[in-house]
Amino acid sequence: MPPSRPWDRSSRGGREQRASLTLRTRILIVCEGAKTEPNYFRRFPVANVIDVEVIGTGFNTDSLVTHASVLRDRAEAEGRAFNEIWCVFDRDSFTAQNFNRALQLAQNERIRTATTNEAFELWYLLHFNFHDVGISRATYAERLTRVLGIPYAKNMADIYERLLERQPTAIRNATALLKRYAPWSPERHNPSTNVHQLVTRLNELAE
Repeated sequence: MPPSRPWDRSSRGGREQRASLTLRTRILIVCEGAKTEPNYFRRFPVANVIDVEVIGTGFNTDSLVTHASVLRDRAEAEGRAFNEIWCVFDRDSFTAQNFNRALQLAQNERIRTATTNEAFELWYLLHFNFHDVGISRATYAERLTRVLGIPYAKNMADIYERLLERQPTAIRNATALLKRYAPWSPERHNPSTNVHQLVTRLNELAE
C-alpha cells in the first residue's frame, strides 16, 4: 500500500475534526429570569467540553416551556440540534394550575425542568445553610446580603464564583430537602428545589 499523501491526511483530519465538533454535547438552558439564572449558569466552565446555550427570556411557566420547544425545533431544522433542553423557573406567585401545566407540558415535550419553590435564591442560600422553612422573596435577599457580606442583587455577574467553593454543600442540602417530601410536589412544597440536578449534570458533562 503506498504511503498516504499529506493532502490525504489533511482531508481525513478535517473530517475527524468536523465529526468531533458534531458529536459535542449541546445543552440548551432556557430561564424564566433575564438576569439571575442566566448570570449563574453562563459562568460554568464547560465551554471546552460541551456547548451550553443559556437564554434569559422573561417568559414564565407554560409560556417558557413553549418557547423552549420552539427554540429546540428551530435548532433541529438548522442542523444544530440540542442533546438536552432544560427550563429553569420558579413557583413564585403563579397559580397552581399554570405551574403544573408547565411541568406537564415539559414532560410531554421531553424537556427537563429545574424548578424552585418559591424563588431561585433558595439555591443560593443552600450553599450556606440547610433551609426547610418557607420565607418571602424579600427575606431571601436580606439573608443573602448577610451571608455574602455584600448587598445581594439579582443581576450579580460573579455570583457563580462567589458560591463555587460551597457548591457541594448546596447539592447536599438540596438533596436532603427533597427527601423531606414523599413524594416531592414542586408546586406544593415550599421551600424546595431541584436546581442541583441541573448543576450536577453540567458538572458531570464537564468532566
